[in-house]
Amino acid sequence: MATHRLTVQQARRIALRAQLLDAHRPVDLVHLVEDLTFLAVDPTSAVAPAVDLVAWSRLGNEYWVGAVDDAITDRMLFQLRGTVRSTGDLPLYLEQMAQWPQNETMRGWLADNVEFEREVLALVEAEGPVLAKDVPDTARVPFTWGADGWSSRRSVAEMLEALNMQGKLAMVGRKGRQRLWDLADRVYPQVEAVPLEDALRERLDRRLAAEGIARKRAQGRSGDGAWWVDLPGEVVRIEGVDGEWRVDPELLDRADDDFEPRTALLSPFDAIAADRARLLDLFGYEYTLEMYKPKGKRRWGYFALPILHGERFVGKLDAKADRKEGVLNVFAVHEDLPFDGETMDAVHAEIERLASWLGLGRVDYARSV
Repeated sequence: MATHRLTVQQARRIALRAQLLDAHRPVDLVHLVEDLTFLAVDPTSAVAPAVDLVAWSRLGNEYWVGAVDDAITDRMLFQLRGTVRSTGDLPLYLEQMAQWPQNETMRGWLADNVEFEREVLALVEAEGPVLAKDVPDTARVPFTWGADGWSSRRSVAEMLEALNMQGKLAMVGRKGRQRLWDLADRVYPQVEAVPLEDALRERLDRRLAAEGIARKRAQGRSGDGAWWVDLPGEVVRIEGVDGEWRVDPELLDRADDDFEPRTALLSPFDAIAADRARLLDLFGYEYTLEMYKPKGKRRWGYFALPILHGERFVGKLDAKADRKEGVLNVFAVHEDLPFDGETMDAVHAEIERLASWLGLGRVDYARSV
């Protein structure tokens, strides 16, 4: 297999184009999710929940907060543990669901709680859709995690997640911030499962298309844990960057196409920022989500948003939405390198768009440094 050579600029453009972060915005939410393959789910809403912020950064202010939940209710998207995916991709996951879990600890816990599972499914069948708080905790063996047997999750929450992973329960919407669950047979379309080996191959192809360019070996996940897998694609080496990479063939063919850049504020859970080593290799950009650090040890803030300007990540935005007061508080715009006037204007314009999208009447830079 021939090895292709890319400049860092070409590699960056491939990655940004794959993640729909050039000037050409996707046409709608479902096509966005299909192209990215998933949206990450995290409830942290210092600015906005991850699924909403990732979607807004691509679709712009025509996207409304909660549209992902609406699309789940309308059966266009489905949630599988910590991801939201297109319902059209469901056949690629059905056989894996049928074989879940492979993890022996989880298999043992489910085996110890067969009656608990039956009671949960019977309740959902009779009363569904239900919230977790509506499900009695009748686990014979409580769910525990870690060497000390501690868990912050109730057995009910773990059972609902497990039944979701097995394709027995499906999320159908929310009531407030709580998820509503119903029987998957009443939610998912009747489609034929793609054989697991074929499904995994297609998912790897689509993952590479969504990332554009990635290290030869990547981490795969199934909800049972992680493993290492060789990615498909064309073999490439990047000027000035160590190691062997894989690139999507179609995007490789477009490596020299004109690139139309834009400015974007990204969720810390955005796929392009999730692989911190890749972000550093391709963009020379250091980023850490600091919400889990003590306040005094944070450099950039509790929920700092990566700032993309053109083909470079140029800084971090430390901000928080005060919905009660109708204000987006900007504590700091951290500049990795000093912004010129054009960069500063573009970043501030995007901050104003973010506030407008959130329905906040003003941006307060008073505490900005």
